[in-house]
Amino acid sequence: MNVTNVSILPTEAATRAQRPALTPELLAASGARYSRNNEGLGAILDKIDTNNLDKSVDSIFKMIDYGHQSIADMAPVAMFIDDISILLAYLVWSWCPTAGGQESSTRYIQLDRSGLVEPDLFGLPQEQHAEWYAFMDDCFDAYASALSFWDRIGSENFELTGIPQSLLDDPSDKAQKQIARMKRNYAFDRARYFLPVAAKTNIMLVMSSRGWTQLCQNLLSHWLPEAHMLGKKIREELELSAPRMVKHAEQKPSYKAGLDKEFAINAQQARDIKLSDEESSCDATTELLLPAGISEADLVEALAEHDNRYAYIGSAACRTAVRASWKAMAIAEIRDLNRHRTGQKYCPLIPVGFYCAKEQLPNGTHLKEKHSRIGVRSTATSRSLLAEQAPGYAAWLLLGSQFRFEHTTTLDKFIYEAELRTGTGAHYKYAAHLRDAVLALKDDYPLLSAAIPLGTAEPE
Repeated sequence: MNVTNVSILPTEAATRAQRPALTPELLAASGARYSRNNEGLGAILDKIDTNNLDKSVDSIFKMIDYGHQSIADMAPVAMFIDDISILLAYLVWSWCPTAGGQESSTRYIQLDRSGLVEPDLFGLPQEQHAEWYAFMDDCFDAYASALSFWDRIGSENFELTGIPQSLLDDPSDKAQKQIARMKRNYAFDRARYFLPVAAKTNIMLVMSSRGWTQLCQNLLSHWLPEAHMLGKKIREELELSAPRMVKHAEQKPSYKAGLDKEFAINAQQARDIKLSDEESSCDATTELLLPAGISEADLVEALAEHDNRYAYIGSAACRTAVRASWKAMAIAEIRDLNRHRTGQKYCPLIPVGFYCAKEQLPNGTHLKEKHSRIGVRSTATSRSLLAEQAPGYAAWLLLGSQFRFEHTTTLDKFIYEAELRTGTGAHYKYAAHLRDAVLALKDDYPLLSAAIPLGTAEPE
């Protein structure tokens, strides 16, 4: 695991124009000064001692300790995080919904056994290591064979790839590269469910020093050993850009108590769960909470000018709360739906089944029996260990492991998400989940369902 703080340099054009360049904390302090003085930027910059930038922060404005953590929102920090587990990356994104950033994509990159997080970082006892490594070998073998399998299916049944005819008819190099990428995506999209969440990934995030501090508080308070390691490394890098925030980047009693309580609740529910080890039905539901005086017709009118996902949406839809939930969704999809910035997500990490794209198979084609056994074993083992409240249970999860997932946001943001995740080139399962959620509105809001445009990521 490696964490690297990356500073931002002024552009050559900004330097030639003699524009100021400030450290993250100087930037925050200068902005904070506006709340106590209207002297303007020039007067604030005159207080900076170029030979002692750190001291200048407090000469401009005493940060943080005067009571407003919002000042730390003005201190931007970028970090690149290498070689953390897919599971920990998911947790990081869930705690940082407004961060900008990227993650290595399982839709474009082929992974193998060499990129596994050490089982100790999942809290897996030494006596279980050999059995776990053997299972990981089986999972990567299944992933590799599934990748080859789906590549062949896509080549033999080209119409299944969902590549638009307009692209196929376009002879340009750009179109041909896009076609090749979509063909690879077709196989990656369906094979990735056998990848362990213990496989390593890389993420890059840009957010305020306040965001990094709160992330450290969650990481250092979590029951996952790998989270503790990441929290310590982020704290060390944060000191380079925002040293005044480091004292707040520590384990918090309330966070630890809350996270431990959630873990105990999940363990109890795992003991009570009666669902099958096989794939569980997603059963999407979508609920609206309309503001006073707003009708279904008002919502339809709010969408009258909305002809693409970036177009105007009226205030009636922006003010309407929506909660979409799925009874069972593979974490492969949850990871990406979790990245949508708005609202609140809820996903208790209690495995309820396993998904591996079997419904995507052409008639008469079957996955190997070994593949099915891998999903059953992952679900049974992880659920059994969770019921014992053993942190190591998470090491047995795969990207196909299914969980309950819920997203509460506003209708305009939900519509954007639905349009994005059902557009050309979107992952077929995102498209299915979001299409199901939109169509679930039909029971109570039939006019609204017709007013929400959906893409055709997969042929019906």
